[in-house]
Amino acid sequence: MQLRKAGALAALIASVAVAGTPALASAQLSEKEIRNTVAGKRIYLKVPLGGEFPLYYQANGKVSGSGDAVGLGRFMQPKDQGRWWVRGNRLCQKWQAWYDGKQFCFTLSRGDGDTLFWRRDDGMTGRARIGQ
Repeated sequence: MQLRKAGALAALIASVAVAGTPALASAQLSEKEIRNTVAGKRIYLKVPLGGEFPLYYQANGKVSGSGDAVGLGRFMQPKDQGRWWVRGNRLCQKWQAWYDGKQFCFTLSRGDGDTLFWRRDDGMTGRARIGQ
């Protein structure tokens, strides 16, 4: 069952990654720019077929996410919480249940307007929208 859940999350994240790559992105954000971009904001990961996957990065280092809008609940725990921090010009996060609690870090760069591009430390890439 746990393997099935991990596979479902991997498929969702892979579909998010297909939604966009940083072709028109600006330079990689610095530690200060990352904090200013995400702290206290919702970041909406783009999902292919028009959906968005919201993550809320609280200023105190907590992060929460909900996959309800993209149907994640059919496959696994639809909501999770974790923590985030910035290290070496990378946004890092660790969830309680998602990814089996494994830590991942991302480089970020800005696109036009509220567009944000990310590259995870395993090479996966995607696009997001910065909310409030």
